[in-house]
Amino acid sequence: MVQFDFSPEQLELKQNTNKRSIAQLSIFRIFSFFALSATLILTLSENFWWALPCLVCLSLFVCLINRFNQLKDQKRIYLSLQQLQSQKQARQERKLGELGAGTEFADKEHPFSGDLDLFGPHSLFQLLNHCTSAGGKLQLASLLKSAVDPKAAQQRREGAAELQQKPDFLRAMEAIGLAFPQGKLGPWKHWLEQQETQPNLLHLVLAILGPIGGVLVLLLTSQGIFPQAFLGLWFMLGVLLLALVFVPLKRATEAIPVASYLNSLRLRAAQIEDNSFQSDLLNAEQSRLHAGSSPASKQLQELDRLGLWTQNRLNLLYLPINLLFWTDFILFLWLATWKKRVGNSLAQLPETLENWEVWVSLGSFEVEVGHPGISAWSQEPILEAENVFHPLLLPAKAVANSLILNKDRKLVLLTGSNMSGKTTFMRTLGINAVLLNLGLRPFADSMTLGPLQIFTSMRNTDNLGESISSFYAELSRIRTLLQRLEQGELVFFLLDEILKGTNTQDRISGSEALVAQLLPSQGLGLISTHDIELAALGSREARVQNYSFHSEIQDQEILFDYRLKEGACPSFNAHKLMELMGIKFVPK
Repeated sequence: MVQFDFSPEQLELKQNTNKRSIAQLSIFRIFSFFALSATLILTLSENFWWALPCLVCLSLFVCLINRFNQLKDQKRIYLSLQQLQSQKQARQERKLGELGAGTEFADKEHPFSGDLDLFGPHSLFQLLNHCTSAGGKLQLASLLKSAVDPKAAQQRREGAAELQQKPDFLRAMEAIGLAFPQGKLGPWKHWLEQQETQPNLLHLVLAILGPIGGVLVLLLTSQGIFPQAFLGLWFMLGVLLLALVFVPLKRATEAIPVASYLNSLRLRAAQIEDNSFQSDLLNAEQSRLHAGSSPASKQLQELDRLGLWTQNRLNLLYLPINLLFWTDFILFLWLATWKKRVGNSLAQLPETLENWEVWVSLGSFEVEVGHPGISAWSQEPILEAENVFHPLLLPAKAVANSLILNKDRKLVLLTGSNMSGKTTFMRTLGINAVLLNLGLRPFADSMTLGPLQIFTSMRNTDNLGESISSFYAELSRIRTLLQRLEQGELVFFLLDEILKGTNTQDRISGSEALVAQLLPSQGLGLISTHDIELAALGSREARVQNYSFHSEIQDQEILFDYRLKEGACPSFNAHKLMELMGIKFVPK
């Protein structure tokens, strides 16, 4: 099997060398084609002995084509490596605008994905996604939105940690996926699973008779023993007999993926087969590539040759050879044998490789932008985060904070001035909980999470089509939260600016009533509010803690330190912000 270069070192120099080699081979290939055409014409019109130099020219032409294709494939890989370097830099600098946002996976009804920047512009999906197929991206999105499962998360943690030590493997897998376009696999899977017309004795006899008869007819007509018309009769007989296998070969031609996609499948399968893994999940995924009689890469290499043969059956060079030697019968026998041997096992390969795209995303995330935080899982419903910060912020500029939630500290009332960091801190806790569930390390010194399901109510918007106001949308989210808690579910909730769509008096009384319902439940979480009156709950209830973010006004500027502080916020800045925006307050 051809070995490709996946190293990003001296990439520009290697691209220039590759470009020169392709240009030189193009010239040689043209000359060899003309030589092949000339010797073939001489063989058919002058003397059979011209067949020997014709075969030599054919062999040379095939070798040059193979080498040319290899160089073109290597060129694609170099271009992919260049793209990967650019994307890596964008992720590290948190300049994510050119990366796929995954907006098609956004779901505002989801328990948490719509509020935690999992999808859309400047999202976790952009930072995490290294998938190269639509199916892989769909699987990754499903994993991002999946319910918290501590056992599965710990198994994924083992796999991601192991892959972090294999950056060459991760780079090669992604570069191959980018280099070779991937099309629809529905027809191929259907063809693999479909019962094929089985070869019979007649097919076998014609597969043997065709080459032998073709050589004899060609030899005898070239020597004048048979008239030239006999060659035409042999061709006509071939047309009639080849109709026996025309339909199954036509189905195969339409179903077998193009060479570039087969390359993508084969090369990625070979990368997986050539590595050894210790993680249970990675071993299980790798074993699926050995489900057939031979490794998947070998099966695909054979299919690649079959595909090249089937897809070139009707071109002008192959057609006279087929009519002379009836080679379609050999192809039919080979194809039917291959399909019977490996069809069932190979049909699942695309889904297996999509799973590996998700693994590559997890491993590459840790290599490129991962933070060396310590993750831990507890059987108790707790959340402990030490110096945690948001992964979508530049680590050099992000401000880290710490928080502990448990059965004795179930609820945090978060107060603070506008733009001081309340919402960002809540999203920081939520998105890091998602990272732990993915099997990734937190953006924190350490983070411990219990078996808590994540639930948020932050970006509640109105819906004119359904005649739903933003206040009603928030109440619907809160009702869903309460229903889940009433069923005894363990929930980590994040409620931002609670009941902001109503008047102050109703908001305060409603918030107090909600807190009273939340405290006896199995949930714990944070509620942010601008109503300083709610802070009184912290003095009456030990399980309610007051925390806040502050701001400082200096001259005509508001300064924020984004540090979480114990206690309620002593002052707010809305009045000053409005003044800075040109809204003048008239003394009463």
